[in-house]
Amino acid sequence: MKRDNRMQAVFESKRCYIRPFIESDLDAFITYRNNPEWMEFQYFKGLAREEYEEILIREPSVEKGAQLAIIRKADESLMGDVFIKKEAEACWIGYTINPVFKRQGYAYETIRAMVQWIRQAYPGVKIKAGTSPENLASIQLLKKLEFTPAGMEEGELVFQYA
Repeated sequence: MKRDNRMQAVFESKRCYIRPFIESDLDAFITYRNNPEWMEFQYFKGLAREEYEEILIREPSVEKGAQLAIIRKADESLMGDVFIKKEAEACWIGYTINPVFKRQGYAYETIRAMVQWIRQAYPGVKIKAGTSPENLASIQLLKKLEFTPAGMEEGELVFQYA
């Protein structure tokens, strides 16, 4: 089973691989996504299991927007998720780490690998991420990853990867 799941990987980092969601991910996903404190700055939250299942358990499409699972290689646990959507000449990304795994470098490692994957899969596209102006942890992460501020859109700070 582990081998099959890893074979589905879209991309990977040193400690994680990123793959489409499967049914067995839903309970862990719902636990952190429906945590109102932790998800203060997220939009995709507070849904019923059936709604999450309909959105997550399907063939991902970068053109329509793909939510992918971040899996820790050491124990196959769901650590969080990433989002990617290609629009014209840009790829928008998003990320969430389960609070159990916060401040351990997983978000940095995963987004760095994601940027490299996007660069190979979609040469020449701009990579953008939006975040709440109050989400200091996300702003610090994006700056550490060498994203630069690119303005405001719909109340969010937009960062772009150089």
